[in-house]
Amino acid sequence: MQKILIVDDEDVLRMLIEDTLEDLEDVEIHTAENGVEALTRLTSDPYDLVILDYMMPEMTGIEVLGELNEELKNKTPIMMLTAKAQEMDRNRAREAGARYFMPKPFSPMELLQIVEGILSDKQ
Repeated sequence: MQKILIVDDEDVLRMLIEDTLEDLEDVEIHTAENGVEALTRLTSDPYDLVILDYMMPEMTGIEVLGELNEELKNKTPIMMLTAKAQEMDRNRAREAGARYFMPKPFSPMELLQIVEGILSDKQ
């Protein structure tokens, strides 16, 4: 069973992502409402994919990545999901450890296809 962690401070968006991915076979979906909660989950439990919002109160996605050790970032694919879609933001996310980048608004079907690809590469 593969596990995905969805981290977003917006309830509606978190539920949309969860609903989009819920039909994936052999996938367990977990959610976190902010970066602090995400760090707690990531340091206590392994995940096969993290979908992380860039802009959140308390702790941004970039700050979350800065707190994670390199080993965890190297073995856990991280997708940054954000309305900040300029090249400088993409570069900052990549430098912090995100391997994938999806701008908001996004197509649920495109998200599903990308997530399926990421998870199949991990098997």
